[in-house]
Amino acid sequence: MSIQFIIVCVYIALLFGISFYVKHRADQGSADYLFAGRKLTVTLIAFNVTGLAVGAASTVGVAENAISVGLAAGWYNAAWAIGAVIMGVAAAGKYRALDCSTIPELFERYYDKRGRMISAVGLAIILLVITSLQYIAGGAILSSLMPDMFTMQGGMIVSAVVFIGITLIGGLWSSGLSNIMSVALIYIGILYSTTMVLYNNGGLGHIVEQLPPADFGWLSPLGGLGLAVVLGWICVMSTQAITSQGTVQIACGAKDAKTARRGFIWGGILIFPIGFLCAILGLAAKVQFPDVNPTMALPQVVMSLDPIASGVTLAALWAADVSTACTILLGAGTLVSQDIYKRFFKPNIQDQEFIKVNRIIILVLGLGTLWLAFNAVGILKTMLAGLSLTTAFTVVFLFTVFMPQLCRKSSAFYTTVVGLIGLVIWGIFPELQVLGHPIYFEWIICTATFLLTAVFDAEPIKKPAQIGIDNETKEAFCGDVKIYER
Repeated sequence: MSIQFIIVCVYIALLFGISFYVKHRADQGSADYLFAGRKLTVTLIAFNVTGLAVGAASTVGVAENAISVGLAAGWYNAAWAIGAVIMGVAAAGKYRALDCSTIPELFERYYDKRGRMISAVGLAIILLVITSLQYIAGGAILSSLMPDMFTMQGGMIVSAVVFIGITLIGGLWSSGLSNIMSVALIYIGILYSTTMVLYNNGGLGHIVEQLPPADFGWLSPLGGLGLAVVLGWICVMSTQAITSQGTVQIACGAKDAKTARRGFIWGGILIFPIGFLCAILGLAAKVQFPDVNPTMALPQVVMSLDPIASGVTLAALWAADVSTACTILLGAGTLVSQDIYKRFFKPNIQDQEFIKVNRIIILVLGLGTLWLAFNAVGILKTMLAGLSLTTAFTVVFLFTVFMPQLCRKSSAFYTTVVGLIGLVIWGIFPELQVLGHPIYFEWIICTATFLLTAVFDAEPIKKPAQIGIDNETKEAFCGDVKIYER
């Protein structure tokens, strides 16, 4: 246990060391704190995207799900990888060319203040839910790693202190540089643990032979999920990759549009294999510990390895939490500070004061998400439900880019409101769940709302000339799409 404790302590020290090293950059201005001065390279973007994607749901949550559905649980990460590539090809370069900071800011440029406010609230809710899940996974990892020192709740509190502290100190610079170390540690730990677990258990085939009988093949491509669920995951992750503040913030921090595109594509490549490796570890946990708490499956099976292997791997799993939580918490803070506080309460705030406000908001949100973490259950289920809410923002963004002639001033507001209400209705009325996943329901009602608004609202969105976009940026934003002006 002392070896494992030392490994985690060294990792924490390195994280804070990196954060303090880049603090002087983050303190130069709000753009440096929130967007790394818009100087992220392809490598930093790729590792940031991977760090954002590979968190609690992509490791602990996938292993938890594999106990019920088999190897197919790895499709969660594969879906994230597909979403990252789609973001790179279709949207990342356009965000960077617009030089914007958030989706709500973009909504106000083309729509109205109501669209900005409601989208900021909706996106912030999503990010806060996801952040709270990182605390749960962090608590599970630390309580497994050092049960004599940490309870589940104690591990969650320590995780929160580290996540919030790193984000407060260095902003996106801190997240960006620490993700290089975190992602490398994740790959080393997961690959080594999977190899050792397979070796110790006689290979994957022997593990499958010892699994209980099921109505599906434990190694089949779709397992216990079914095609509708897998397609739903791909739809969810592609949807959120385009409009989640975490991904948008990374894209906006790129040096230029080309760098943003390439970084997201490479990020997708890095994300793809991790989920299936964690699913294998989940299956091994089901064999080795038949009565294990599903959330504890991955930490438990890793703890069965030698101290160095288990210490490195559990530090890697915790690194996955760190990399995701810091980026998401920063994104949530940006939404609240930029799109609510600065826009509606103090628009003339000085830049250095704004950095302080950002840090205060991040601290408050971090403590709030810790409270949520103590009341959340089911990592993957909660994550996917929350991410379904991004459908409304994706619908608005895609219509704005590719079919502006159908966009009306009130489109963003009504589409977002219906998306929020729809997710609540989905949970209240089980008869609607014949669609198999809330993402399908969200796409139907959000698209229908957007099109109906075009029928009943005669006022078009603002022209590019009215919001100060030059010809070069207009071309980068619209591509070959004609700008329809009234």
